[in-house]
Amino acid sequence: MDGVFWRIYLLGKNQGKMTARVFSLWLLLCADLLDLAAGYLTVTIEPLPPIVVGETVTLKCNFKTDGRLREIVWYRVTDGGTIKQKIFTYDAMFNTNYSHMEDYRRREDLVYQSTVRLPEVRISDNGPYECHVGIYDRATREKVVLASGNVFLTVMSPPNNISVLAENTPAPFSRYQAQNFTLVCTAKGGKPAPSVYFKRDGELIEVIPYIHPSAVEEAGGAAGSTAGGAAGVRRARPLITRDLDDTKLQRSLSLLDPEGRSARLYTESPQRVHTQQGQKGQQGQQTYAEPPSPATEVIPETVVSREFPRWVQSTDPLYYFSHTHIPQSDGSVLVQARLTWTLNPQLDNDALFSCEVKHPALSMPMQTEVTLAAPKGPKLMMSPSRAKVGDTVRITVQGFQNEVFPEPLFTWTRVGGRLLDGSTEREGKELILERVPAELNGSMYRCTAQNPLGSTDTHTRLIVFENPSMMKNTQNQNSKYGTDGVRGSGRRLSSRFCRRFRSLPA
Repeated sequence: MDGVFWRIYLLGKNQGKMTARVFSLWLLLCADLLDLAAGYLTVTIEPLPPIVVGETVTLKCNFKTDGRLREIVWYRVTDGGTIKQKIFTYDAMFNTNYSHMEDYRRREDLVYQSTVRLPEVRISDNGPYECHVGIYDRATREKVVLASGNVFLTVMSPPNNISVLAENTPAPFSRYQAQNFTLVCTAKGGKPAPSVYFKRDGELIEVIPYIHPSAVEEAGGAAGSTAGGAAGVRRARPLITRDLDDTKLQRSLSLLDPEGRSARLYTESPQRVHTQQGQKGQQGQQTYAEPPSPATEVIPETVVSREFPRWVQSTDPLYYFSHTHIPQSDGSVLVQARLTWTLNPQLDNDALFSCEVKHPALSMPMQTEVTLAAPKGPKLMMSPSRAKVGDTVRITVQGFQNEVFPEPLFTWTRVGGRLLDGSTEREGKELILERVPAELNGSMYRCTAQNPLGSTDTHTRLIVFENPSMMKNTQNQNSKYGTDGVRGSGRRLSSRFCRRFRSLPA
């Protein structure tokens, strides 16, 4: 090549001038000489399909060069490209490779000189990666020529948990006015965000999308997410009013007495709930009219009553749907979907609602379901079963005859009086009576369990037995003080009598 270049140069010099053709040929030869001195290097990386968490991904760096390889370095790019973190290096000079990650995170394996395998991919591995290849400059043999390529690793994660809860519960049961009821389906751990929808009794629910007020506040009034359906997104507003549908709310005639006044919803005597004959009712009243006496009953009496309204609805309910996306620190997205409608206890009781979640990483949808049900037959347990004077008595709701959803609200009252602490009622699953006195023997307690679908009352009677240990202590104390008093007085009387007897004349 050098001989050809020299001949062309001499040819142009001998002719006295260098023609344009000879000059262009000379420039091409110079360019070829420079390329041969520096060598060539190209780097390409094939794009990767989305990878599911837990799978193994292979990062392959393809390069072509005629030079001598110096090193291959893989970088993970973070913070929008401002930070490049080395994850793996191959040093061709010493034919060695090593990871730049911590020991507990060292998961990279060198398959070939330019290929790295990442087993058990995590969400944190999501992001761009770069492969940098360096070769020696053929001209200087000391300078390194670099070239790079990049690829984006997309990591998908299916939801790992879905649940359905009722919003704003436990809540009381409303007999005289309709109320909104909201089911909240929460899907956690998904990336990207999954799609969520509701079904009722196995059929997809036609919903009206709307923007949840909290989502509007977070977005600053911007347009929010939309759900599947023909209707467009609506601004947040009061969901259900009387003019949205033709629902007519009427008081149940069964809840009115002959004079048109509201009848008592809670019975003072639990016997009246089951009484069908006047004699039985009178006997029940006479039984509870008797003053408390030493206990004759060991098993607490339990009576159940249930109350339901009579709603009149002329049209099917309107279901409103909204969902929010909340990014998590691990890169996943928490999705909360809400389904709101006007609750009708008679129609919705025992209705099966299911929440289904679709995600690209799932072969079939995930599903969880709940059955709306009012509480039935609460089971009460009293501890101790044989309460004595001075004991601490606990009355606890152990369960129901059915699966209740949503969670019921428990309220305790005492029939015909106040509770032991002086309050009229107490909320909670357990009623605690500390140091019960004998006066509470035969007292009746009412447990009201209610949720938006219905209410039930359970009555139990407290039987208080005498406490022999307390009676024995009382008797011992009385006898001790009484005997000491008698003995002391006797001694004083005997000494006086002796003195008087001695003073008498013989």
